[in-house]
Amino acid sequence: MQRRFTLKTMAAASTLAALGLLSACSDSKVVQFHSVDITGADYAKNFQLTDFNGKPRTMEDFKGKAVVIFFGFAQCPDVCPTTLAELAEAKKLLGADGDKLQGLFVSVDPERDTPEVLKAYMAAFDPSFVALYASSPEKLAETTKDFKIYFKKVDGKTPGSYTIDHTAASYIYDPSGRLRLYSRYGAGAKPLADDVALLLKGA
Repeated sequence: MQRRFTLKTMAAASTLAALGLLSACSDSKVVQFHSVDITGADYAKNFQLTDFNGKPRTMEDFKGKAVVIFFGFAQCPDVCPTTLAELAEAKKLLGADGDKLQGLFVSVDPERDTPEVLKAYMAAFDPSFVALYASSPEKLAETTKDFKIYFKKVDGKTPGSYTIDHTAASYIYDPSGRLRLYSRYGAGAKPLADDVALLLKGA
């Protein structure tokens, strides 16, 4: 009787221990991002654009870094500068790993965002950030469609003036170039830095 009880107890203990180990293994794989995890998304995988120095660029050029892409325009009064300022602050918060964060800004305003304007605009936030533009309106439409980015020109209060309504969120890629996260506007520099740090660690 005692032996049967002992065997049952040992079996129960072994089962609980196994469950505990499985639970521990499972918990260790759970990564809590602040941004929306969209790993495996079948869009926004690559682009063919030109940077402000006239150099053709694709996602391949930035492999080895965590990449944050944001679409906007240089004369944007609030959303764009806020987002770029947060990105610049996130880079500082990463400390020594800051150089492993690459900010990319894609212009949706080809009429006003010349290479010179874009270069000066990036320098106002961080000289390492790269601004990109499409070679034609058709290419811009193709790129924004692939990235599921909305933008629309809106007439201003004076003749000839205009602003642009556009998607106010960023995409974040891991160092291997895979789309991983969707960061909503106004998420903050610290949450962004935390997410990028996780991706740099292989999360």
